[in-house]
Amino acid sequence: MKSVWDLQFQNVEPKALILEGIMSTVNETGSANISPMGPIVDARMQTLTLRPYQTSKTYRNLKRTGEGVFHVTDDVLLLARAAVNLLDAAPPMLPAEYVRGFVIQDACRWYEIRVRDLDDRDERTTIIAEVVGSGRQRDFFGFNRAKHAVVEAAILATRIKFLPPQQILDDFDRLRVLVEKTGGPREHEAFAFLDNFLNQSEASRGLKRGGTESTEQADTAKLQTRIEN
Repeated sequence: MKSVWDLQFQNVEPKALILEGIMSTVNETGSANISPMGPIVDARMQTLTLRPYQTSKTYRNLKRTGEGVFHVTDDVLLLARAAVNLLDAAPPMLPAEYVRGFVIQDACRWYEIRVRDLDDRDERTTIIAEVVGSGRQRDFFGFNRAKHAVVEAAILATRIKFLPPQQILDDFDRLRVLVEKTGGPREHEAFAFLDNFLNQSEASRGLKRGGTESTEQADTAKLQTRIEN
């Protein structure tokens, strides 16, 4: 008997879309690496296409082990800290069932994946993985503008080397309004954390709010090398 999900899509051509979440992989030491990831997924969540850069731990771990776990979560503070590689500690985790890896205990749901194809001819790789197991822990909170604003701010924070500084500052100010109007304590804390990260980045590049340059230019290397997804 076909499931409700199968019946829903039996006459629909599956379309790919990007699903933002968190990827866990296994480091060479056996510890967990936690990184935000927005894979392209199909409608039935059977295949994930990931595009990590070759400089990332996620890429190196997936190439070495061929396995990982993708999580759907509404914990934007965890996502924000992971985005700029400033997690105080790994969240509580459980061993995965079908792959060698880790499941974030408080994730809404997760998908254990195995690499089927890896193309690393370009700096940004293309990794196609199949879902070999999945699980569910709790309900997703639901649509909330503040949570989505933090996700956008976290993405901006990972692009400070590529986007014009004033564009990032303007976008942050726009997103701040959404957090202030519709966010709870967790969303406010997450956005404040990213805003502080951005301020430090501005200072390290000799920038001020408003896009002007200061007379002293600080070294950016220490800050930039901490951003590793």
